[in-house]
Amino acid sequence: MAKTRKLHLSPSIQHTHLMKQTTRSLAYSGGDVKSWQRKLRKKVQELLGNYPKERVPLRVASLWKREHELGSIEKIAFTSEPYSDVLAYVCLPANIKPPYTFMICVQGHTSGMHHSIAVEREDETKPMDVPGDRDFALGCMKRGIAALCIEQRSFGERRELVQERVSTHGCHDASMHALMLGRTLIGERVFDVDRGIDYLETRDDYDPNRVGIMGNSGGGTISLFSAAVLPRLKFAIPSCYFCTFAGSIMSIYHCMDNYVPHLLNYAEMPDVMGLFAPRPVVLVAGKEDEIFPIKEVRKAFKHLKEIYKAAGAEDRCQLVVGPEGHRFYADLAWPKMLKEIGA
Repeated sequence: MAKTRKLHLSPSIQHTHLMKQTTRSLAYSGGDVKSWQRKLRKKVQELLGNYPKERVPLRVASLWKREHELGSIEKIAFTSEPYSDVLAYVCLPANIKPPYTFMICVQGHTSGMHHSIAVEREDETKPMDVPGDRDFALGCMKRGIAALCIEQRSFGERRELVQERVSTHGCHDASMHALMLGRTLIGERVFDVDRGIDYLETRDDYDPNRVGIMGNSGGGTISLFSAAVLPRLKFAIPSCYFCTFAGSIMSIYHCMDNYVPHLLNYAEMPDVMGLFAPRPVVLVAGKEDEIFPIKEVRKAFKHLKEIYKAAGAEDRCQLVVGPEGHRFYADLAWPKMLKEIGA
């Protein structure tokens, strides 16, 4: 009789083994940063999916506009691609002369972009409390920065409303559908950000040299990937996402919209973020964040620092760590970013 041996039955055991055996063929290992970036950026864009080469007209529509104690807020709609319209808030700060510095704000797994302006989703005239500093647009306006708050696909007013049966997180259904079509939901959301920049370029109060992106959790995901592949973005504040893939989405349960097929064969997360160098980035993390562990965040940051140093911009890559969990930390992040953009 054969000796008793340990059986490996859980799929995650084998996946962890494969992950450890995999060589990141396009990870940064020294040398010319720009040459490395060209190769990895091309691959990341390919892995994010196939998107329209020709862009349809934006067909911008104003839905409402009102004054706010911090400035003005307008709700608009624009077309990203056929049969996919985007809702957004355009938030302009009071007592600031245009052209404005703009921040594109993207929420994560919340009930929608309405958190960015701290109102109820079903009644946008009714204020609501927003925990964890996720009222991004109000935070921007307080600091003299304009905001374009995009409703992400599968969240808020763009949640799935047609299918009869939908998963608890509608992003799961959309993620799986995208994969069948040679796309990813991350890629689709990044494309919406790109189209948001197209919209900003139609405005005469927009400064193309002063536009950034910020978001927490699922918004941090899109902030990071948008920064990696969209050259028109000039600064970024990804919150509660930057980590290692191995220590977060590959070892802890996460929503399907965090995954990009084949990516670990080429790079780890700090490599992807490194595509943004030498442009300024402020990364935000929570000391007690259980799904993006701080130990792995610091490990990833060490590698990212090496990339920024090689790009001659070591001081333009910063990490702030809040004392709590999975949330944004405005009082820690904003002073560093404002210094970078001179606002």
